[in-house]
Amino acid sequence: MMALTGEYKIWLCTQDTDMRKSYAGLVALVKTVMKQNPVTGDWFVFVNRRRTMMKVLYFAPGGYCIWSKQLEQGTFARFSSHQMSMGEWLLLIEGIDIKQFTKRRRFELKKTLNNRH
Repeated sequence: MMALTGEYKIWLCTQDTDMRKSYAGLVALVKTVMKQNPVTGDWFVFVNRRRTMMKVLYFAPGGYCIWSKQLEQGTFARFSSHQMSMGEWLLLIEGIDIKQFTKRRRFELKKTLNNRH
């Protein structure tokens, strides 16, 4: 089952990806292009050059999983950031271009080594 908790991140590969790649090819991209560790449980999102197909690679207990979506019409928006929030990812798969919207500032708890109250 595809579930993302707050401890994991979503990473977008901004390089166009050949959608014929499967597990080994996508894992290699995560390591070499994205410079990330593929077994962390983070999601790694790949989009093809025409922006009509998307694959998400993630590691679940027991092995790698791939989720994919192919659009019948339209394209996925182009993102420039490498890390995205769950909200941004949901907007991406629904076809909403976040560049047209303004994100309001929200409180974010910063993790520090010495938490003082």
